[in-house]
Order: sequence, then C-alpha cells, then structure tokens
Amino acid sequence: VLTYLCYKSLTTSMDTDSVNLYRYFTLFLTFLFYTAYHLSRKPISIVKSQLHRNCSTVIRPADLNITNNDTWCDWKPFDQDNYQTLFGVLDNCFLVAYAIGMFISGIFGERLPLRYYLSVGMLMSGLFTALFGLGFYWNIHSLGYYAFIQVMNGLMQTTGWPAVVACVGNWFGKGKRGFIMGVWNSHTSVGNILGSLIAGVFVSTAWGMSFIVPGLIIASTGILCFFFLVEKPEDVNCSPPQHHNGETEPLLHNSPHIDRTINSTNTAEISESVVEHTEAISFCGALRIPGVVEFSLCLLFAKLVSYTFLYWLPLYISNIAHFDAKQAGDMSTLFDAGGIVGGIMAGLVSDYTGGRATTCFIMLVAAAPMLFVYNSIGQRSLATTIGMLLLCGGLVNGPYALITTAVSADLGTHESLRGNSRALSTVTAIIDGTGSIGAALGPLLAGLISPTGWNNVFYMLISADVLACLFLFRLVYKEAQGWCGRARGFKEI
Repeated sequence: VLTYLCYKSLTTSMDTDSVNLYRYFTLFLTFLFYTAYHLSRKPISIVKSQLHRNCSTVIRPADLNITNNDTWCDWKPFDQDNYQTLFGVLDNCFLVAYAIGMFISGIFGERLPLRYYLSVGMLMSGLFTALFGLGFYWNIHSLGYYAFIQVMNGLMQTTGWPAVVACVGNWFGKGKRGFIMGVWNSHTSVGNILGSLIAGVFVSTAWGMSFIVPGLIIASTGILCFFFLVEKPEDVNCSPPQHHNGETEPLLHNSPHIDRTINSTNTAEISESVVEHTEAISFCGALRIPGVVEFSLCLLFAKLVSYTFLYWLPLYISNIAHFDAKQAGDMSTLFDAGGIVGGIMAGLVSDYTGGRATTCFIMLVAAAPMLFVYNSIGQRSLATTIGMLLLCGGLVNGPYALITTAVSADLGTHESLRGNSRALSTVTAIIDGTGSIGAALGPLLAGLISPTGWNNVFYMLISADVLACLFLFRLVYKEAQGWCGRARGFKEI
C-alpha cells in the first residue's frame, strides 16, 4: 500500500502539470482564435467615415473632372443622402445572417469535430473579409456585391463562438470559471482594438487593405487551429474536469493495474453514467434548462447596446467631435479597453458572490444613466471623453461578457443535464444566437434613428438596457433568496 501511495503521489504531480499545460495552451489558442474573429469584424465601422466624407475639407486633385463638389470624394453608392441607411443595410446583412446562422451553428458544433469546424470557419471568414476589401481595387460600386459578402461572412463567423466556448468548457470546471472566462473573454475587446488600429492604418489611403489584412490574419489562425487545437481532455488521454460539487484537477488515464483494480467499481459506475448521456441535446431540451431563456432575452438587449457601439461609435465620434476617420477609430478603442476591465470585474464578483444574474443586473442598472451622461457631456473635453468611454465600455460589455462566457458554460454543464457533456455548444449557440438578434436590431435602429439626432439613438440604447434588467429580475430574486437562506443557516449554527 505504501509503495502504491508513493507511486500515485509522484505520477499525480507529473500528470497534473501536463494537464495544466494542455489547459492553458487551449485557453491561449482559443483566445487567439476569437481575437481574430472580432478583428475581422471591426473594419467596416472604421471605413464608414471614409466611404462618405465631408468633401469640402478634402483637397481635390487638380486633374480631377467632377460634377458634384459635395460628393466627389465619396465611394459610390454611399455618396447619396441616404448613406446612413445603406450602412445600416450592410450591418444588418452581416448581423441577421449571423443571428440565424448561430442557432444552426451550435447544432453542428455538437456533432462535428471542433478543430475542423473552427479551421474551415476561419479560412472562409478570411476569404469573405478580403473580398470586401478587394472591391476597392476592383472598383466595385454595387451595393449588392457588398451586401452578399456581408451575408456570407456573417454565416461563416457563426462557427467561432459556440466552438471556442465548448473547447474552454471541456477543459475547465465550474470553480473560478467567472474569473477565468472574464480574462479570456477580453479577446472580444482586444480583437476590436486591434481591428480598429489595423484598419486605421490604411483607411485614409487605401481602405481595401483595412479588410484584406484582417482577412489574412484570421485565415492564418485557421491554419494554426487545424494543426494545434486539442478539443477535449479525452483526446490526450485525460479525464474531464468536474462541473459540480467543487472542482478537481483532471488526471491522465495512465494508472497502473493496481489502480484499475482498486477503483473498478467506481469506474464502472462512471462509465455507465457517461454512456447514458452521450447523445447530443435537442434544441427544445436546451431551452428547458433553468435560466437559458432569461439570460438569452437579457443578452438580446445587452448585445443590442454593445453592437450599436461596435458599429456606430467611430461615426458618432467623427460627427460630434469632428475627428477624422483614423482619430475616431483610435478613440473608439477606449470603449473596448473599458470592456476588458468590465468583463474581468464581472467574472471576479460573480465568482465571489455566486450571483451571476445579480452581477449583470447591477452593471446594467449603472450603465443606463452613464450612457445619458456620456451623450450629454462626453465630448466637452478630451479627458471627459476618455473617462466616459472607459466607464461606459466596462458597464456595457461586462454583463455581455459574463453571459456569453461563464453563464453559458454554467448552463451548458448544468446539473439538470445529469452528465450530458454534449449540451455546451447548443446552449451557447441559443444564448448568443438570441443575443445576435439584438446585435442586428441595434445597428439597424441606429441607422434609422440617427438622421433624427444622436440623442434619440442614446434614448433607444438606455431603453434597451432597462429591458435587459427586467428579464433578469426573477433570477436575481432567486439568488437573493439563496443568500438569505444561507445567512439564516449561519445564524442558527
């Protein structure tokens, strides 16, 4: 027995180090992959202010023969008075396709190898992102061309989120998941920042490169995924982490014969349990998981606000603060920088308190008045602009980040599933797919409302924040009841 215990202690230490290496390498790779996904979505918001400019401030070439002094520098068909509506059409071609495709993507994600699924998705996303930019060099002025590219890119982008969340959920148990995924989810903001900076380098000279370079980057990460991603612990002979009753480190399955003999009964019971639940969960089955519907509807309105900022903030800054396209794009990255801090703080607080819904609720309640303040005084000085963008970014993106990561992973491994490990991708797709409906509505409404004044756009965003809070009220009440019950139990002890 003593010999066995010594052997077990030594091999456990070595095996845990190996597993941790796999875990954090997977975390790094998936971070890199989804950074590339978001990096390739950002250029359209930066290039908008270049496709339709104030031509009176642009130096006209001496040899240029023009018929309209007001629109000579604009890119057709965005040289008309309805250019904001046309931009809204492009945004919604992507976002509606993304929302529809997301519900289907989760179903495929449960049934196809994630490594192949992600690799093909990134390669095709890179292709369509680059094709949008090639319209500049091919001198294409057809709205239909750009709309078609946006639709196809939206469909390809749906391969990313369910797959990367499923990969991370496969490797990490529930303990400290909020913090880990809060840090990991900063890939969204990092991708937005890098996408803005890369697009800004080329936007004033050759805006086509603002799309081609990000397209090449995401295609390159697709190749990286194909060769290096490890989907789940079982692929490298490891046990999956525990999702309930505390978290333990997964260990490699290389125990000696004596270990198999001692644990034969337990192993048989575990195997029986796993075999019973290997079938992928249905769409309706995922909807019946407690909390899925509430968080999905909350994310619909939270993502409406976040994506309106993603697609329209640079244009808003350009119009209100009168910055050029590059300056407005650079300034908009502060919103995403605030989102990084907000996502990490949301994860930390929710881990400590155990209240995912309450954490989201409080941040959403605080975001509504801050949006009003930003629109009222946000452009008075550079310092005010920086501070308000950071604060609004944290409050808006914090709940969005928490719901799409830790909450989705929690619900996808909910104890009501009784060990079914093939629900994570479907649950993630339902939550993010519902959120993507809001992501499509936000930029569309902004395009329709902005001609009446930016104040009305912010009133719409504040209303969406309030509605997001309302859908969480029941879950917040349940969490508060749980805390009160535990507090009474401590007093009795």
